[in-house]
Amino acid sequence: MTFDASETTFQNSDTDPHANDAAPYGGGDPYADYRKAGDLPFTELVDLADRRLGAGVIAANDEFFAERENLLIRERAVFDPEHFGHKGKIMDGWETRRRRGADAETPFPAPEDHDWAIVRLGAPGVIRGIVLDTAHFRGNYPQRVSVQATSVEGAPSPEQLLADDVKWEEILPPTPVRGHAANAFEITGGRRYTHIRLCQHPDGGIARLRVHGEVVPDPAWLAALGTVDLISVLNGGTYEDASDRFYSSPTQIILPGTSRKMDDGWENRRRRVRDTNDWVRFRLPAQGAVRAIEIDTACLKGNSAGWIALQGRNGDTGEWFEIIPRTRLQPDTLHRFVLRAQAVVTHVRLDAFPDGGVARMRLHGSLTESGAAELTRRYEESGA
Repeated sequence: MTFDASETTFQNSDTDPHANDAAPYGGGDPYADYRKAGDLPFTELVDLADRRLGAGVIAANDEFFAERENLLIRERAVFDPEHFGHKGKIMDGWETRRRRGADAETPFPAPEDHDWAIVRLGAPGVIRGIVLDTAHFRGNYPQRVSVQATSVEGAPSPEQLLADDVKWEEILPPTPVRGHAANAFEITGGRRYTHIRLCQHPDGGIARLRVHGEVVPDPAWLAALGTVDLISVLNGGTYEDASDRFYSSPTQIILPGTSRKMDDGWENRRRRVRDTNDWVRFRLPAQGAVRAIEIDTACLKGNSAGWIALQGRNGDTGEWFEIIPRTRLQPDTLHRFVLRAQAVVTHVRLDAFPDGGVARMRLHGSLTESGAAELTRRYEESGA
């Protein structure tokens, strides 16, 4: 486990409980003194707690000042210094009331006291890293946070998840955090989880939560569906690399649903070097047979890719071969391609000529026999 919340030295909150506070808001840009996380590899992985994948904060023991649902909002937290309600200052995050001790002789909460929120992951998978963002919580952030995780299939209720027979595994022990900062934690281990429990010790506020990892789909579910989108994040598709990530992450190309606005896809900067082009590479959850493809430029009107081509390969060292030749795209349009022969692949590469954006890509097909066996092995090894 690693910790990286800012460029400054992390202080021990046991010796100085205010060592990790941010300075009081002094006006101007509320993010001017915000402490960002370092450049950590796991942040390139999909956010398993993305609302667009079906994630939700399904329960919390307290949300007196600010609602638990704010944790999963995609946009940065906003701050209005003059925004107050009948309960007090309104914050863009999840904030609980101040905990108290048992009586006047013991005014502080007991060491084990804490607040919690349960998050259903939109896509079950292996967690590689967590970002707990305390943006604008300068002196009212938790002293420590911890995270537990469990795997319960189906659609369990909060009461079922809190039952005594459900085993929660601590993947992040109680750890100090900074105020008004992105607190990032690398998570080790290879188990597949469906839910996490975020704990604040003893109380406080957190603006945003991101749970980065690798989706591990249920192979029995994919088999029952028959033809599926083999590149969808929900089914275990993964973005590997791209020529350009200037405006938005290429991972958005393989999100479910239709793009709702221009930045809800992949858009690169304007390319000026002739005889070059932009590209993005993806890995399927396992070997699959692709039979039909969709390329969508929804909401990209003056900046969609002019032409695209799609290549595939079978295996990490396989030769690349053509699936869709260079083809003209229309802006803000869904394009469908039915293949004459199925393409058996483990990876695909989408080329954009010369540059421009693509909102969504879908590869319709099914796992091969060997692909299904490989996914089943990974599913079982992850403890599902």
